[in-house]
This record gives sequence, C-alpha cells and structure tokens, in this order.
Amino acid sequence: MSAQEPQHVPVLLHRVVQLLAPALSAPNPVLVDATLGLGGHTKALLERFPALRVVGVDRDEKAIEVARARLGALADRVRFVHARFDEVEHALGDEAANGYLLDLGVSSMQLDQAQRGFAYSKEAPLDMRMDSSAELTAAEVLATYEERELARVLRTYGEERFASRIAAAIVRRRSTAPLSSSAELVRLIDDAIPAKAKRTGGHPAKRTFQALRVEVNDELGSLRAALPKALAALAPSGRIVVLAYQSLEDRIVKEAFARATTSRTPIGLPVELPGFAAEFVSLTRGAELASDEEIAQNSRAASVRLRGVERIPHAEVDR
Repeated sequence: MSAQEPQHVPVLLHRVVQLLAPALSAPNPVLVDATLGLGGHTKALLERFPALRVVGVDRDEKAIEVARARLGALADRVRFVHARFDEVEHALGDEAANGYLLDLGVSSMQLDQAQRGFAYSKEAPLDMRMDSSAELTAAEVLATYEERELARVLRTYGEERFASRIAAAIVRRRSTAPLSSSAELVRLIDDAIPAKAKRTGGHPAKRTFQALRVEVNDELGSLRAALPKALAALAPSGRIVVLAYQSLEDRIVKEAFARATTSRTPIGLPVELPGFAAEFVSLTRGAELASDEEIAQNSRAASVRLRGVERIPHAEVDR
C-alpha cells in the first residue's frame, strides 16, 4: 500500500463473505456491490470465487478510480458503474443477481480526505457530497434552509435534541456572514449546546454533521428506494447483506426485510394463499454486531448493524 493510498479495513469482512458464499457458489455467479467504496469486500469475494462477476456501483467517481487500481487484474471481472445505489437496475439490466451487498454510510476514503468536509475533526469546506458532480452542498443547506427546516433536518437525520437551538444559531450567524468551514460550524454547535449536555454522548458536532451529510446525499431516500429493487433483482436462493451504521438506516432495513420475510396470507386461514407466501427468509437473528476484537482493529465497526435475507427458491422473480 502506497503512502497516498487510503487506509481501508472492510467492516465484518469474514461474516459478509460467509453469508454470501452459498449464493455465490452458483454457476457463473453475479454480485452487485452497490456501495463499492475502495473495493475491500469485492476483492475478497473475487478471490474466493474465481467465476464471480461483479457489478460495482458507487456515486463517488474517485472511489471507483481507487477501487479499480486496488483490484488490479481482478478488475477485469468487474463492471464499474458511477451511480447511486438506488439506480442499480440500469446497470444490472435483465440479469438476476446471486448476491447483493450494501455497506451504507460514508466511506473511509471520504472521511480521510479532509477537503470533502465529512469529518468534524478536520478543517475543510462545508461540502459533504459523496458525488462531487451533485449540486447540493452542506454550505448551501446551511445558507438557504429556513430555520424550521434546518431544525427538522438536524432532529430527524441526526436525532439531535438541541436541533432548534443549533438551527437558530446558524440563522443568526448567517445574517452577518455565511458559514464557510467545518471548524466554524463546530464552534457554533459547541456554543449552542449547554455545557452539561456536552459531558456525555461523544463530540457535540457528531449528530449535526451526520444530519447534514444525510440531507445533502439523500441517503435515507435512496435506501428506501434501493431495497425493494435489490430484493427484486435477486435470483432464487440469492442473498442480500446490508451493513448499516446508524439507527435510522437500520430501521429502514429492518422494516423492508420484515415485509419480505412475512406471509401476506390473512391470519387465521388454514392454508397459504397462492402468491401470498413470504418470498425471503432471514439469515440473521435481528441485527448482528461486531465483536470487541473487530472493533479494536477497526473503529468504524463499532456502530455497525448487519442484516441479511435469502430469496426462497420457489419464490418467483418479478422483474
């Protein structure tokens, strides 16, 4: 690894490979890595399954560039696609996927590149775009959203209990000069939150930065749109694994998987109605967490929640 190459340790790599392995043992298997990032999970799977082909999707063109270089000769078996993960059906076409992977949230590369503005611990412009060709930035959100809307974003996407105070402080500040850097925003948040509340719960800016990132990239809207498409894209016995890093993401995944694994036959009927049976079965009991050992090796794993389901072989693929 060169000095310029981002550090990258894939989260729950062994468990992801273990869960996807039965599906990728099919003849000529296809995996959709809908959040390719730096390609760590894809690399391990390509090495494990010599016949595997991957559709590698990422909204960050720089990530695709780095992943292609990291994969080396393995990249010949990857179709790289610059798109959001809720646009994968255009890349997959009529082909069914044997495996599907979603590793949500901000990537290690994006956090490590200070100029992207994702990290509250680094001085940077207020950007936070995963796709640098997108128009909306965090600076624009802070400069143009009305106070009530700002508070809604911080409360809903960051679960920030001082959302109203922070939003009011932002509006007061921008009336004299726009916020232009992450450091300025961190100072503003620190001043807005009561001292007593800052003694616990981690960095006071963490929730606000998360909320702005989610808003700028429409992360939750993309996830809601992506999951039904991902489930529909799976071949019989195909498997999907999702890694979520915040409660809002995990709730959406949990609800989508619960619907997919639940029969729609009315309760009380003695037989399963044709076409109403569950199409998927759970691979995990609830959400799986990282072990203490993995968290010690990779701090990003501390908040991960992993869930997976498998398409029941008799279920029809509606594409």
